[in-house]
Amino acid sequence: MAKIAVRFGNAEDGGIRPPRSCEVASGAGWTVSHVVCEAGPRNRPFEEQHSSSSVAVVLSGSFQYRSSTGCEMMIPGSLLLGNSGDCFCCRHEHGTGDRCISFAFTPEFLDRVAEVVGYGRPYFRVSRIPPIRPAAPLVARASAFLAGDRSMSGEELSVQVAAQSAGIVRGGDPGKANANASALSRMTRVIRMIDNDSHVPQDLTSLAQIAGLSPYHFLRTFEEITGTTPHQYVLRTRLRRAAIRLKTESAKILDIALDCGFGDVSNFNRAFRAEFGMPPRRYRSTA
Repeated sequence: MAKIAVRFGNAEDGGIRPPRSCEVASGAGWTVSHVVCEAGPRNRPFEEQHSSSSVAVVLSGSFQYRSSTGCEMMIPGSLLLGNSGDCFCCRHEHGTGDRCISFAFTPEFLDRVAEVVGYGRPYFRVSRIPPIRPAAPLVARASAFLAGDRSMSGEELSVQVAAQSAGIVRGGDPGKANANASALSRMTRVIRMIDNDSHVPQDLTSLAQIAGLSPYHFLRTFEEITGTTPHQYVLRTRLRRAAIRLKTESAKILDIALDCGFGDVSNFNRAFRAEFGMPPRRYRSTA
């Protein structure tokens, strides 16, 4: 994340476990990094500072992210937004670890992007874009890029991430969460089960039972915390997995659809086109 950042405190002090960052690609004014954090409930959170404006795509895991623009729960498919110089803190109170692909930008790079999109240098007034449809193609491209797909260059992807993230935020409030620790713990457990075990029943009633809530209360709490409904989250998780495999594997589209939880290829094609604006076959062949 922009856990490409300046850290405060001693990493050996009080159980602090800072994330590990590995640069994947870089160029004039932009850097792409793979960031892995192994902190959990027993590790003491610490304050960090964004050394540059940044957008991080959450690939796996979950955590609470607090900055001057708000406090949000980050889950796979979310975009973490950071403004240069802003202090922030990440907490893993209800689960261990997360993995992100992070894009960091210099002011000069953002100025060039601003010239293209036609409005001022992006400043993020919120801390998160939840897993919503406008962000889905961006999340899939970033995930595939980290998995080895180079049909789009790192510079092209960085421009898209900066411009489209700012555009989504500019177009409307992407949602804010306001929930207590018990609700966060229950939702974290459900989200991690969805992400880690494709065989877990993923209908509303079953997920509500896992959380120990009524279906109505679960639906309301899930949407409040994540910015999306359980059905939308499950569907986008499956579609994101399929999109990455289409770009990085040669398996048949039918096999990918079935492996990702779709009962038939026609249903998969319809959902994929609605999410990404093109059918799977064209998506696979298009840079």
